[in-house]
Amino acid sequence: MGRIKNTFALARTSWHVLQKDRELLALPVLSFLGSLAALLVFALPGFFALDTNTTTGEEYAMTPLSTILFVLGAVSVAIVSVFFTGALVAGAHERMSGGDPTVTSAISRAFARIPGLVPWAIINWTVGAVIRALRERAGWVGNLLLGGLQMGWEVAAFLTIPAIVIDDKGAIEGFKESAGLLRQTWGENLIARVGFGLVGFLLVIPALLIGGAMVASGSTALAIVGIAIAVVWIALALIVMSALGAIFQTALYMYATTGQSPEGFENAGLSQSFGHK
Repeated sequence: MGRIKNTFALARTSWHVLQKDRELLALPVLSFLGSLAALLVFALPGFFALDTNTTTGEEYAMTPLSTILFVLGAVSVAIVSVFFTGALVAGAHERMSGGDPTVTSAISRAFARIPGLVPWAIINWTVGAVIRALRERAGWVGNLLLGGLQMGWEVAAFLTIPAIVIDDKGAIEGFKESAGLLRQTWGENLIARVGFGLVGFLLVIPALLIGGAMVASGSTALAIVGIAIAVVWIALALIVMSALGAIFQTALYMYATTGQSPEGFENAGLSQSFGHK
């Protein structure tokens, strides 16, 4: 319970840091728009490339072209997501180093780290895709083992993007740095991830309650308004949590590599979440 409580404190501290640079909230929005554009460029043509004259009884069947387009779309979305997470990390690092970041400065630094960010996005997506494919074919025991492997990968990779953005490491070198920093602290990292997930869940509860009540009212107009409110509320919650997560990652990396709490986190109890080696 103490670790969960400390995670809530870190989330509040991340929020206080974010309040100084609210314009950085534009980065998750740009990430969403970039991902949508990637899907329109690759996935939409992929649907048109599906085989509709199947002999298997299914309405649609994959073709080599549709498979390639879907994979390119998924990889493109992964690259966009990693790039804008890198931009958030860049902005957070600039703020916690005493600077005054802007959306432009954050994106510019992310562009400078593309040689590390893009390969990492491809590697991370490939590992995740392989594990998911294996889990679909495995029995319950194999599924359990592969689920543990997937969780282990995510924990080990948690600080890869900060390593790439802050210290200009390559994709493999950044992953090794992340895994090395977390080797003795995987338990604390898992608690922090669960804690931030819980914070996000609590943020969307009001939207679900309000939207659900308006839908249950029996009025079509109220139902439409309720759904709209819930969608916007949840979208805003996801945007905020995305930014808070990047700030948290950045603070952890800075503390782990320097032994000093970054600006804004001096009294946040980082030492209780991440044992500096």
